[in-house]
Amino acid sequence: MDHHVPRAIINGLRLRGIDVLTAYEDGTSEYEDADLLDRATELQRVLFSQDDDLLSEAAKRIRENSFFYGVIYAHQLRVSIGTCVNELEIIAQASEPEDIINRVQFLPL
Repeated sequence: MDHHVPRAIINGLRLRGIDVLTAYEDGTSEYEDADLLDRATELQRVLFSQDDDLLSEAAKRIRENSFFYGVIYAHQLRVSIGTCVNELEIIAQASEPEDIINRVQFLPL
């Protein structure tokens, strides 16, 4: 999770048994978007974000054919916390990390 994600989403996923690592917990909350995406890739984790700038960084990498482990994006004002929790749980349980490598998955599904 990047540093823009509400605590309610993080807590909701953890209550459902989903493995979540936040930028704060990883000590990367001050990282720029490119560095945060690099760190998620290093950890082989898909990065969830509600930050338009991070979405731009992912789009840039897609255009440049630059490897990254994947981004899931939900707009802060258009996708509810409940929808984020429900759909992130579905993605976590029904997909493999390889399904989103070098891609951006938008919520709602």
